[in-house]
Amino acid sequence: MRAARAGAAVLREGGLPRPGMAAEMKGRGDYVTATDRRSEAAILNVLAREAPGIAVVAEEGGGVRAETMWAVDPLDGTTNFTRGFPSVGISVALLDHGNPTVGVVLAPFLNLEFTAARGGGAFMNGERLPQHRALDPSGAVVATGFPFRNKSLVPRYLTMFGLALGRFEDLRRAGAAALDLAWTAAGTFDGFFELGLNTWDVAAGAALVLEVGGRVTDWSGGDTWIETGNILAAAPAVHEALLDLASHSPER
Repeated sequence: MRAARAGAAVLREGGLPRPGMAAEMKGRGDYVTATDRRSEAAILNVLAREAPGIAVVAEEGGGVRAETMWAVDPLDGTTNFTRGFPSVGISVALLDHGNPTVGVVLAPFLNLEFTAARGGGAFMNGERLPQHRALDPSGAVVATGFPFRNKSLVPRYLTMFGLALGRFEDLRRAGAAALDLAWTAAGTFDGFFELGLNTWDVAAGAALVLEVGGRVTDWSGGDTWIETGNILAAAPAVHEALLDLASHSPER
């Protein structure tokens, strides 16, 4: 939490920018700003000081993967940030043999702090989140993302969108995967699906979902999601529905 808050302080320094701030393009639709880099430096400084010797993998600086490692996203939703849209997150997770054991997701411009520790529950702004409630998938609101980096995935997404709109009440796309997962843990959303995310996008949010009794898998129901970023995360009944829909959304 102290590391994530150090990053949040950097984001808050200049406030939420007006649309059109300077940004570098890492890839199609994929941006980085000086704020991303300064936030990451602040987070890594705290981790190095207070948890020395643990490997770190971070979005901007990369790092070394290890059995035990931190996964850090210093500014999730950079496109939102550059356009003044406050759905922006910071994500810090500790992974042990591929399993998230600690997760923190902050939304600095929405005054939200989500935390989880394996076996210790999940919390929003210090209040314990309840376990996922039983829910008929027909009444579910499910979050997702768009394949802005890899347009070859568009047909698979379009199939999934059509199936999901028929199965669930509604879909949402807020533009920051870590926050989508945190909101899924909190019951704001009832599930989340996306393809091709990075470890730092999903690790902390997944920790939150798991601590409230949700399920997290890849699109085949397996455990490769932390490496592939192909993720289904939801309350149990909604997760079963997502798995069924994903089986009808072929890779080719």
